[in-house]
Amino acid sequence: MATETPPPSKSPTQLPSTEEFVAVQESAEFGELRSSYRGFAFPLTVAFIAWYLLYVLLSNYAGDFMGTKLFGNFNVAMALGLGQFLTTFLIAWWYARTAAARFDPKAEAIKSRMEGGA
Repeated sequence: MATETPPPSKSPTQLPSTEEFVAVQESAEFGELRSSYRGFAFPLTVAFIAWYLLYVLLSNYAGDFMGTKLFGNFNVAMALGLGQFLTTFLIAWWYARTAAARFDPKAEAIKSRMEGGA
């Protein structure tokens, strides 16, 4: 037997005005949130792109090095290629963890103030 959920509220939600959006955008709290996000995301993005380009350049111009066997048929190219996948997942995990701890609470506070009209 399924339980029924109440229907969504029919009362219209009050959207913030343009002036309220601009005021929040110019606030120190929003500036701090934006700065901390950029301070985390931009360097990490640049580092990953550099790591990826290094892999591509080594694949194109250092064939002998990339073909160096580490053990069995497993060579440097395979190790670095798997490292690309590993770093992708590690960066996603790290970002999710950091966002949940540092960015989301600040963003939620700003959002609730905007929606609550405070």
